[in-house]
Amino acid sequence: MRQASVGFQCPDCVAEGAKTMRTGRTAYGGIRPSNPGATTIALIGVNVAVWFAIVATGWKSSELIERLALSPLGTCFTTDGGFYFPNLTEATCTATGTDYVPGVADGSYWQLATSMFAHVEIWHIAFNMFALYALGPQLELVLGRARFLALYLLSGLAGSTLVFWLADEGSATLGASGAVFGLMGALLVIAFKVGGNVQSILTWIGLNVAITVVGSSFISWQAHLGGLLGGIAIAAALVYAPRRNRTQFQVGILVFIAAALALAVIARSAVLTG
Repeated sequence: MRQASVGFQCPDCVAEGAKTMRTGRTAYGGIRPSNPGATTIALIGVNVAVWFAIVATGWKSSELIERLALSPLGTCFTTDGGFYFPNLTEATCTATGTDYVPGVADGSYWQLATSMFAHVEIWHIAFNMFALYALGPQLELVLGRARFLALYLLSGLAGSTLVFWLADEGSATLGASGAVFGLMGALLVIAFKVGGNVQSILTWIGLNVAITVVGSSFISWQAHLGGLLGGIAIAAALVYAPRRNRTQFQVGILVFIAAALALAVIARSAVLTG
């Protein structure tokens, strides 16, 4: 999931996040973090740690790439990890002496999540982590840590799910940009809710969409689109939840979205293996 450079601040959103209820909660029901940005730093730390693990185990030829990247169907990798051959059966791989790595449709469902934290190129992780650092603390302040983390993870899974459905069956996709696009979509929703400068955010999103289209040969537009739509839906559920039973409503919608993504993955797996 390749990510273009992003980075902007929504002052009105930050001001909204600075508001607290008498219980010490954010404007949308989350516990106000004493150190906004801590969850963001933790997520950056996980991404960087995975990248260092990939570099330490062979970098571009690391076997971790094969295991962590999202592959709709199983693929055959050469022993040095340099080339892969999609759409071959496990028996064919074994006969030719190559290494067979099962895809999501074969039961490697963890790839939907692990691919969100894996990067290979330095520029790729640098852009994604810069974007996460620019967007994360604002949203963490507005939503609270638990809701922000749910937004990040579900947005990333939404991006992975659309990749699973629309990307080439023999492709291998990785990167945090699906989740990052989800954060962009969420900031747009919150800015609209508080009457902030929506135009500037739309400009940034439009710029990144344009870069995605231009670089579609090596950028996963499926991950970007899925993450963006997921982030918009999740943020809308969080910020427009009725005050009465707000937490129960938010949790219910998040569970519904997670279940919908799971069903979409199961349905796609049935199509690919049917």
